[in-house]
Amino acid sequence: QVQLVESGGGLVQAGGSLRLSCATSGILRSLFSITAMAWYRQAPGKQRELVAGITSTGNTNYADSVKGRFTISRDTAKNTVYLQMNSLKPEDTAVYYCNTLRARDDYWGQGTQVTVSS
Repeated sequence: QVQLVESGGGLVQAGGSLRLSCATSGILRSLFSITAMAWYRQAPGKQRELVAGITSTGNTNYADSVKGRFTISRDTAKNTVYLQMNSLKPEDTAVYYCNTLRARDDYWGQGTQVTVSS
């Protein structure tokens, strides 16, 4: 069984910063070092979207809407993925999830709420 536990969300004013963390467990923990990971988000009334991805070798990609503001990283020793979010905007308000880059249906966790006030 795989568990992905997101944390670090909260309420922040526009222009502020947050750092999200995603801890892995189960079989994914043993495969973490060779697994591409990603952060996704889902805003109210909208479909879930890919925010940022990172390969096992550290190559990254970002949605156009967050380029230059968000940074994804990973710590293999801690089996954890991070998302540093700077210059937050109200339109970044959403529930943020982590998953593999393939977005396996059985890996979705509870997510962490990020709310950006104007």
